Amino acid sequence: MDARTLHLLTAPPFALLVSLATPNSVAFFIQSIVSMTEVWIIGSLGTASLAAIALAFPLLMLMQTLPGGALGGSVASSIARALGAGNHERAERLIWHALAIAAIGAALILLLFVFLGEGLFRFLGGSDTVLDQATSYGWILCSGGLFLWLIGVLTAVFRGMGDMRFPAMMMVINAVIQVPVSICLVVGAFGLPQLGVSGAAVSAVLVSALISFIMLLRLGFGNTLIKLRLHTRLFSPDLFADIMRVAAPASLSPLLTVSTIVSLTAIVGGFGESALAGYGIGSRIEFLMIPLIFGLGAAMTSLVGMSIGAGDQARAERIGWIGSFSAAALAGSVGIILAVTGNLWIPVFTQDPAIHAAAMSYIRIVGPCFIFMGLGFSLYFASKGAGAMLWPVAATVTRIFVAVGGALVLTRTFDFGLEGVYFAAALAMAFYGIVIATSLKLGAWRK
Repeated sequence: MDARTLHLLTAPPFALLVSLATPNSVAFFIQSIVSMTEVWIIGSLGTASLAAIALAFPLLMLMQTLPGGALGGSVASSIARALGAGNHERAERLIWHALAIAAIGAALILLLFVFLGEGLFRFLGGSDTVLDQATSYGWILCSGGLFLWLIGVLTAVFRGMGDMRFPAMMMVINAVIQVPVSICLVVGAFGLPQLGVSGAAVSAVLVSALISFIMLLRLGFGNTLIKLRLHTRLFSPDLFADIMRVAAPASLSPLLTVSTIVSLTAIVGGFGESALAGYGIGSRIEFLMIPLIFGLGAAMTSLVGMSIGAGDQARAERIGWIGSFSAAALAGSVGIILAVTGNLWIPVFTQDPAIHAAAMSYIRIVGPCFIFMGLGFSLYFASKGAGAMLWPVAATVTRIFVAVGGALVLTRTFDFGLEGVYFAAALAMAFYGIVIATSLKLGAWRK
């Protein structure tokens, strides 16, 4: 066993998590700032553009969480378990299988958007200019979706090796390039065409293509623990099954999460364009939490996977509890700060009183429940490392029923209005975290 893998299997869990998660968390946070910067830029174009971004947000989230979270986490887990068992050849062969699955996934998303994209945006309340802008954004994003999938998978390969620094560096470079490119394309600076909302999608695709190419070069020719070699490209049903055994159920979680967002967006859309734009700002702020937790979660996936592969069940569970409580504390603290200081940061995105009120209401109600998001989302990643996805999926199913069902009851039966939707979303978040944490306590990772 190589020295690096041995260190990951024996070093104190908390210090190891901090050292591995810090570069990831910083990089993911910077990526979130990119997302918020784009909202700020688009906000200068008016309410219709903000509403269009709110409509397209579920699609963007799906394009990031499926390859980076569901498939990526499974790839990292499979590679980590192979390395934990001392099988380097298997780990290298898994890279090719992951790339093939990424290509298929990107093609399927594009196909679905061709047939369902505009209809979905129309269902969510889009019409006229809002619908046109959202559809254009979606077409560009899905057409170049392969590059977003490649980044998610390639990042996971490095994390599976225990290398958190290089993918984090790539994410920072991505952000540094994407912000100015997005600004230029959205508003038409420096003689470039003013593409509006579509400019943000063009920027994401172009920069993703560049970063994925650099990462492929690194795997092929750089000094890495495992490499992308031509002689390991032979495909095997066993290796596809190894990845999909976790990726398939794991994919249900982001799909159901996006379904929750889509359903809530449709309900919010019934309250008007300003409510939709305000909800879009609030949900984007919530999206800030995901990268922070992702940083810890990605480290947990690799460490739990290696511990399981080495037969150390107790260490795997200890890493799960330490990481999840840390994520809960981080997300809860940020959520409360955002809720208390909403009047300071919301005006950055809009000066419209109605949009401001809708966004403020969302973050005050949902923000304090970010603690449960931190708890549940981090354990979702750790469960992928353990290859035990039943309860995370069950938690996600519970979340969608509580969120959508609760929103319908509170708005239509008890006439809570827009705040009823937000209360339901907060309650659903609490159920999600509690269910996953309870499952680990009851031994969900013990086979």
